[in-house]
Amino acid sequence: MNRGYFISGTDTGAGKTCFSLGLMQALQGQGHVVMGMKPVASGCSLTPAGLVNEDALQLQVKSSFSAPYELINPYAFEPAVAPHLAAGECGVDIEIGVIEQACRELTAEADRVVVEGIGGWMVPINETQTMADVARALRLPVIMVVAVRLGCLNHALLTADAIERSGLEFSGWVANRIDPRCERPGEIIEALRERLSHPLLADLDYMDEKPGRKLIAEGIDMGLLAAHRD
Repeated sequence: MNRGYFISGTDTGAGKTCFSLGLMQALQGQGHVVMGMKPVASGCSLTPAGLVNEDALQLQVKSSFSAPYELINPYAFEPAVAPHLAAGECGVDIEIGVIEQACRELTAEADRVVVEGIGGWMVPINETQTMADVARALRLPVIMVVAVRLGCLNHALLTADAIERSGLEFSGWVANRIDPRCERPGEIIEALRERLSHPLLADLDYMDEKPGRKLIAEGIDMGLLAAHRD
């Protein structure tokens, strides 16, 4: 496929959605037709239209054209737990083939799709597969969002190593300063720059509210990102 990006994080709450929305805006600013996708979501709300996820709704709204929610978010679960647990509780098997088909339909008319993972790279989706298997099936370049906080060096380096071993293109990483109490965030980011061979695509400052898409879009080095596409 290779017509977009798979956004993974070092953990849940790393800021994948905020970055995904900003990346979508940046790509649209370059003239691309862009769709957002969140294949699996837990902690969804029950509405008259069915189960919906707030992150997936934001991706749907930001997309270049209207698409059915079921394509944006094929698997939506109400329990706010790990996806394989939520799926088991709901009696559902998460099938990667279903996700692949939804992605194909989204990219039939779009030239870029931004796919946001759930949790971290190795989060299980069923008894034998993880989000890493979803990324491999979609064959999209991967961007890693690092939640800059205490403990993130270990999380980021382990995640980067796993992405590298997956055989997928690793387009770069994003430093998201999500914790205002984090001490020496600049030094943490520099330590990662010294240890990661992939480019730092954006260094996002902490804000009291979620950063606006425009601010994120402006902070992404799209030149570096383009240089690391196949």
